[in-house]
Amino acid sequence: MSAALFLFGLIIIAVAAGAIAFGLQLREKSRQEVVDRTLGLSANADVRRAIRRGLGADEENSLRARMLKKAPSVWAQNETVQQRLVKAGHDGPIAPLVYSLVRVGVLILLPLLAFIFLPKTSFLKVLVGVSAGGLFGLMLPPFILLRLEARRQEKIRRSLPDALDLLVVCVEAGISLDAAILRVAKDLLLVHPDLAGELLVVSRKMNAGMTREDALRGLWDRTGVDEVRTLVASLLQSEKWGSSSSRVLRVSSETLRRKRRQTAERKAATAPLKMIVPMALFIFPALFVVILGPAVVQIASVGGK
Repeated sequence: MSAALFLFGLIIIAVAAGAIAFGLQLREKSRQEVVDRTLGLSANADVRRAIRRGLGADEENSLRARMLKKAPSVWAQNETVQQRLVKAGHDGPIAPLVYSLVRVGVLILLPLLAFIFLPKTSFLKVLVGVSAGGLFGLMLPPFILLRLEARRQEKIRRSLPDALDLLVVCVEAGISLDAAILRVAKDLLLVHPDLAGELLVVSRKMNAGMTREDALRGLWDRTGVDEVRTLVASLLQSEKWGSSSSRVLRVSSETLRRKRRQTAERKAATAPLKMIVPMALFIFPALFVVILGPAVVQIASVGGK
């Protein structure tokens, strides 16, 4: 009983720490959104940083800073986890710590729930249940993170042709590529927020002094979408050889739309094959019961007489 209470206390502490860290991350994000909305998307990056430092003058003494300092480095500064969180849309400095706390909390909570609710009739059953809960708790957070990453990549992949069409219009109208990226990001902010946010990051990096090549390569590093890597390589090659960027963007847009149509056709062609298993397990038995059930009842009643 004392061991269960000790584990329950650890769970409460882990969940509370995760909730506090998550609340701090949301507070930081909302504060950045207020600054961006007040200054506008085209404001100077140095002005943004100065205002944010002014809003958080006591950042070094804040709870978030103390948590990042006292947390294990493998939790707060894990580059692999941080890269995956960025691809999933969580690029805050405290995101790896929140993710690590959630993993620890789930890893403790599920075995404890299995130990509490499983009947204590057999030690082997309890051991198997607790082990299964621990294994499930170990695999659940990475699986959810993988699904979030894949879903965001799919959203960016689907919104890329629309962004390229707008870039073509802007570039052919005489706007530079840097200004076109900022304009397209502002226009797509409500329709495709994931891609618009990444384009804003690219624009801010270039305004901060980063070269266009490094900023565009960082776009692929932050998203992990193969189509973005192909597009960035094509743009950099066209800029190197002096060819038209609008033509590259137009060809890339047509290619992405054709690829998306082919993917939809392939999924539609494989749909009947994927429906065989659920039909055999769920639909056919119900049909057999509805069609043959009355006949079986009549035969059984006749045989009973």
